[in-house]
Amino acid sequence: MEKESIYQMKLGKIYPLLVQKAVRKGRTQAEVDTVICWLTGYSREELCALAQGAISYGDFFRQAPHLNERREEIRGGVCGVRVEEIQEPLLQEIRRLDKLIDELAKGKPMEKILRGGA
Repeated sequence: MEKESIYQMKLGKIYPLLVQKAVRKGRTQAEVDTVICWLTGYSREELCALAQGAISYGDFFRQAPHLNERREEIRGGVCGVRVEEIQEPLLQEIRRLDKLIDELAKGKPMEKILRGGA
């Protein structure tokens, strides 16, 4: 998928896919929300409203209230690319979330997913 097309997709289309991936592996929507809020700084209420609105996935990250400083610790492969090696900042943030959801779906403890802090 081209970068621009993922940036333009609606959060309302992507968010349910993130939830489905985690729920299929025995995790909860609340855990997905916790991970997203930890990464982006949105509150659960803001996330819910945005997921039901028309915001693009790119704008969701561009307008994030406070990207977590510990996100630099997110490393590893996702979609065949190492997250820490992605040069495009916006795409790197998107792939960081993908990596966190992968970790959640694989059963990693929440404390480790959140890099030791909520």
